[in-house]
Amino acid sequence: MSTTTAGSLPRDLLLASRPLSWINTAFGFAAAYVLTTGRVDAALAIGTLFFLVPYNLTMYGINDVFDYASDLANPRKGGAEGAVLSPARHRAVMMWSLLLPVPFLVVLVALGNPPSWLVLALSMFAVVAYSVPGLRFKEVPFLDSLTSSLHFVSPAVYGLVLAGATPTPALVLLLLAFFAWGIASHAFGAVQDVIPDREAGISSIATVLGAKRTVRFALTMWTLAGALMLFTTWPGPLGALLAVPYIASVWPFRAVPDEDSGRTNRGWRRFLLWNYVCGFLATMLLIWWALLGGPAL
Repeated sequence: MSTTTAGSLPRDLLLASRPLSWINTAFGFAAAYVLTTGRVDAALAIGTLFFLVPYNLTMYGINDVFDYASDLANPRKGGAEGAVLSPARHRAVMMWSLLLPVPFLVVLVALGNPPSWLVLALSMFAVVAYSVPGLRFKEVPFLDSLTSSLHFVSPAVYGLVLAGATPTPALVLLLLAFFAWGIASHAFGAVQDVIPDREAGISSIATVLGAKRTVRFALTMWTLAGALMLFTTWPGPLGALLAVPYIASVWPFRAVPDEDSGRTNRGWRRFLLWNYVCGFLATMLLIWWALLGGPAL
């Protein structure tokens, strides 16, 4: 069983923001914006900083406050995979989670346009709706994975809209591939919590489908993500290969029974590592794409 952390407020805020996930949101925005505009400006700097820290603190800080009871009984919580905050910290974490993004949002609205405002509003709604009582999208099977994926795809979409990108079929396929990757990632991550979630009365895609079928669903979504990349602009099709490490890492768990679902945490830790490796390789592909003259995605 996890124990409640009793560190300093800055440490608790840092843990609650999930530093391992910062790059997943900031990179999508920055890459989309730079590759569209070809410039480094205030919007890039402010947007990247926003999606690096405040956005993640809002997403995960709110989650850690309202999931305190279930997280306390979850053996993997209490570190890099999720803070278990002292109840005495909940008010402060909520305050920082809700207020820290405000100045960034004000500036981004001032720098943006109505379409970018809409995307940013939808992105922030998805972040809040995932965890807050009364909405709790995280407890609606399938909507939980869709919303979680939106958390990572929407910063990239926002970067494209803010930069005035022109939609193309290849660009849409790229975003759909990213969306399928996000769905797979959330679904597989939910498998390791099947037992704790059921004991806490929390529904998820994994508690409904069961461990084995959820793993297979995740494998299907990663395969779909790779297949969609085959139809993007060169060298985008090479991105299909980036699905292979995820599939290979998760494949051993394709028949895991519910009662043994906790051991998929080993696969989840490999997943976190592969995110950095594949993120680096994706960056190399984007640089290659830019050196080729940046044809339409």
